Amino acid sequence: MTTEDRAAGDVKITILVDNRAGGGELAAEHGLSLWIETGGRKTLFDTGQGEALEHNARVLGVDLAATDALVLSHGHYDHTGGIPSVLRRTRNIEVYCHPGIVLPRYGVGDGTSRPIHMPREAMEALDRFPLERLHWVQQPVLLAEGIGVTGPIPRETDFKEGHEPFYLDARGNRKDAMEDDLALWIRNGDGLIVCVGCAHAGLINTLNHVRRLNGGLGVRAVIGGFHLLGAGRERLNRTAEALRLLEPEKLIPCHCTGDPAVDFFRKALGDRVSPGAAGRTFSFRAA
Repeated sequence: MTTEDRAAGDVKITILVDNRAGGGELAAEHGLSLWIETGGRKTLFDTGQGEALEHNARVLGVDLAATDALVLSHGHYDHTGGIPSVLRRTRNIEVYCHPGIVLPRYGVGDGTSRPIHMPREAMEALDRFPLERLHWVQQPVLLAEGIGVTGPIPRETDFKEGHEPFYLDARGNRKDAMEDDLALWIRNGDGLIVCVGCAHAGLINTLNHVRRLNGGLGVRAVIGGFHLLGAGRERLNRTAEALRLLEPEKLIPCHCTGDPAVDFFRKALGDRVSPGAAGRTFSFRAA
């Protein structure tokens, strides 16, 4: 893919769904959904489990029927449950996701197994969706000028440690490599805004890949789930050091980042860390 040299313009991102809510009538839910407005386009990144999405959109005055594109970061229930309600409300929406998003998935550990894949109703909604507007992303793709989706992300760092209990079968025999993990990027001013669902491919792997796709452009901001819940001190140290070298203006950890990791980053990286919550809005000027 050849990226555009021009930026997308001003960017406004509203967190519709997160594990935390910003108070008032907003609902919290284990999941993530971001509403992205830039260049006259409205992009929905993930849909949470479903219940909080419609409620919070209504409270925040977000019209889901105006969605131009739905980007799904990966196939877990807490990112795909709201698909049916979104597709019911829209007429000309384009959907972008990896074909592996519909695989059966299980969390296996401590003698138990639970399904964590996309809900059946969401799969059926995608089955009924017009094929000409359903884009299976297996390589980097541009959505519009200055905004794109990564495609599969190379795993290059060794920052990950420990055991992730994700499998493609209920008995835990087939490890899930999470090859469908995608991120969304936006060119903004002289840098990039990167949206991650859970960063299953690794946060630093994701940022490095996005920069390669954009000629080495720097990272202005990162928002979404950093998947660091339960991460050890070495992994947190190495991730913080890599982020320090990338020099983003703002880090907005949400969802699966975990409170210990958020606290660690706030101590290590200071005021540039701004924890997310449903209802929070972040604006980035192009100039």
